[in-house]
Amino acid sequence: MKLLLDAHVLLWWLSDDPALANRARSAIENPASTVFVSAATAWEITIKQALGKLDAPVDLERQLGLNRFEPLPITIGHACTAGTLPLHHNDPFDRMLVAQAMAERLTIVTRDPRLARYPVRTLSA
Repeated sequence: MKLLLDAHVLLWWLSDDPALANRARSAIENPASTVFVSAATAWEITIKQALGKLDAPVDLERQLGLNRFEPLPITIGHACTAGTLPLHHNDPFDRMLVAQAMAERLTIVTRDPRLARYPVRTLSA
């Protein structure tokens, strides 16, 4: 399975938070899964961290490597798709995840029900 982690899911995973659903945790830890983290997610986390709105690892990039998560860059195609999506969701970071999931055929692991309104696969976190 090819997974794309929403920001809250990434943070729950890194902190071993019990809020992360067992099914999602199993999918992430499955050796057959490839787990991606978008550059948009890292950007979102570090912005909120800098504003004092979020407690997150200061060595986020290192943590991704330690967990064998694959970085997912943002392409021009992703950006163009995100800009043309219906406004089911106003958060630009989440809209980027949707665009990336569409382009790369990824399943978004999230607890946000609004993402399921787009033509992407989701896995409830």
